Amino acid sequence: MKIFMIGGTGLLGSAAASQLIARGHEVSTLSLPPLPEGAVIPPEMKIEYGNYLELPDEFFRRAFEGCEGFVFAAGVDERVEAGPPVYELYRKYNIDPLKRLLRLAKESGVKRAAVCGSYFSYFAKTRPELELEKNHPYIRSRMEQERLAMSFADENFSVSVLELPYIFGAQPGRRPVWVFLVEMLRKMKPVAFWCRGGTAMVTVRQAGEAIAGALERTEGGKCWPVGYFNMKWKDMLRIFHKYMGCPRKKILTVPDWMFSVGVRAMKRKQEKRGIEGGLDLPKFVKLQCSDQFIDSTLGCDPLGVQPDDIERAIGESVRLSAEILDGKAGNIVAMKGE
Repeated sequence: MKIFMIGGTGLLGSAAASQLIARGHEVSTLSLPPLPEGAVIPPEMKIEYGNYLELPDEFFRRAFEGCEGFVFAAGVDERVEAGPPVYELYRKYNIDPLKRLLRLAKESGVKRAAVCGSYFSYFAKTRPELELEKNHPYIRSRMEQERLAMSFADENFSVSVLELPYIFGAQPGRRPVWVFLVEMLRKMKPVAFWCRGGTAMVTVRQAGEAIAGALERTEGGKCWPVGYFNMKWKDMLRIFHKYMGCPRKKILTVPDWMFSVGVRAMKRKQEKRGIEGGLDLPKFVKLQCSDQFIDSTLGCDPLGVQPDDIERAIGESVRLSAEILDGKAGNIVAMKGE
């Protein structure tokens, strides 16, 4: 299968490209420059550099020519802040371009598409009492993205959305999303305070396998909840502390009300800066302080995701994050929006 990808040099895109190429597929990509120094990119992948928001329809029609598959591994996540309304930023990167690209892919004869989304969509659907779509601009954008993607699916065009959880693993030269957490934990001396609950997670290799599996196996329209490991926050932070060099650091679980006090203060700081976050932090407490777990039988197993070492992957993320904070990482490509 010939596949065109948006974001093939990123952490997720390169992992998916590696899996697809290993399975005998041909992959080309449009990616934002620069290529991170030291990043392991499949040498067989054809790379063009440019911004998918700026290129004309004719470019994509040429890129889709002869392709059977399309992967959208781009966009921005909830950590990106902006002036209100922040939803417009998510629309700009996650929704409007996908609408155009899926239309062009389908018109060009592409038969299969896979979109990288968020596991918050899964919880918005399974925990309606939390009103996640109503309360959080980022989650609203991901739900809109799913509905948009599913509207293109039919018997001739299979479309899948990967509801991806926490992803661990590092790409040399690219700033991990976990720098903020390592920095936060460093400031918590001598004890780390965190909430109850936990999260689903996968390694970056497993995320690549899920994307490749979704592209190959989905028929019609399907949203796949992706989660292989389910881990309590406290257990995750123990691994963080191990690779931060303080394995004996104590972790205390605080009551929900106390956690709420902290996030309210964070929201006030956002408001003073004239910034809106993708998550309304006080309204996010109930989900954050719960087990955001996903059974592997819902997505990973049917998509062919294989076992991996999650502690090693967390360690890679933590080590690179610490090197960046200590100024030892060299040239680093920042996350979009920084």
